[in-house]
Amino acid sequence: MTLLYTEVEEELRASVRGLLADRCPADAVLKRVESETPYDMDLWKTLSREIGVAGLLVPEDHGGAGASAREVAVVLEELGRAVAPLPFFTSSVLATKALLSVGEEDLIRELASGERTAALAVSLAASPYRPLPETVTVTDEGLLNGEIRAVAGADVADVLLVPVGTALYRVDAENVRIEVLPSLDLTRPIATVTFSDTPGLALGGLDVRSVLNFGAGLLASEQLGVAEWCLGTTLAYIKERHQFARPVGSFQAIKHRMADLWLDVVRARAAARNAADLLAGDQAGSGDAETVRSRELAAAVAKSWCSEVALHVAEESVQLHGGIGMTWEHPVHLYLKRAKATEIALGTPGAHRDAVAALADLPAPA
Repeated sequence: MTLLYTEVEEELRASVRGLLADRCPADAVLKRVESETPYDMDLWKTLSREIGVAGLLVPEDHGGAGASAREVAVVLEELGRAVAPLPFFTSSVLATKALLSVGEEDLIRELASGERTAALAVSLAASPYRPLPETVTVTDEGLLNGEIRAVAGADVADVLLVPVGTALYRVDAENVRIEVLPSLDLTRPIATVTFSDTPGLALGGLDVRSVLNFGAGLLASEQLGVAEWCLGTTLAYIKERHQFARPVGSFQAIKHRMADLWLDVVRARAAARNAADLLAGDQAGSGDAETVRSRELAAAVAKSWCSEVALHVAEESVQLHGGIGMTWEHPVHLYLKRAKATEIALGTPGAHRDAVAALADLPAPA
């Protein structure tokens, strides 16, 4: 195990960051979230074709890159730094993980190429520690009825993967009604998906809890990217902003606040990297009970810590930017909204801390 980035991972980071800097600057993101199509699907296809990010989790014999959760985490860090409106997390992490679990080879190949996208039809607020609400039923003829709210990535998905009980169903998005809802995070829209005698193809049994746990552990890396951008941007600002004929950053109180934020981000990086490293062995859901327990513990630690760090650093960034930080034109509000939205996504910090206590055999409070 190593928390350091490999040379390959740094090369991947440089490629993704360079493309995002060119195609996804802050002003472009602001312009997109004001439009009716927040997702940048042209950029998504470029990332998929030129860098191969869509197929990182997919084995080479299935048309993917044969990489691991470590490389996925690096991409998520960079997407978090840019609050990029792309379906990477919903399609290439959650949906792809679900498909790998059931062994659906044909659709996996299509997702790996980036030509098609998929979304796991669960609420973004779903928790790995609670059963999913039973809001969808399946008839004997294989027709789906019901609705699922707050599904991320549904509005740009070609295929929906719908967990019903212990089974996973494939549904073509064109056969369902998808209603985009107002979302706090403007760069990651959510939608209500309604099924009405919708034909579905049963793909096999799925342990949706393990998929959500895998996603939660990797979402911590996206939160790390958000926190790193906020910290770096704020540091640059307080060096340039002058008050009383001296840089704002030279005041002792500001130095202390920035030092505390830096320590929080360093700890967040350690937690996120540890989760990514352990989840890298979870490509096929293999491992004995103790190994699975270690992965779940690492994911819970990372998600609980990184959720609160990303939100705290974003809040401090808004405050330390002063008046400019309160404006729509400055992108820091996008990072604050992403941080708050991901804090409650795939389990709240409190739910993950409870899981940490249980997995680590800590005694319950009196």
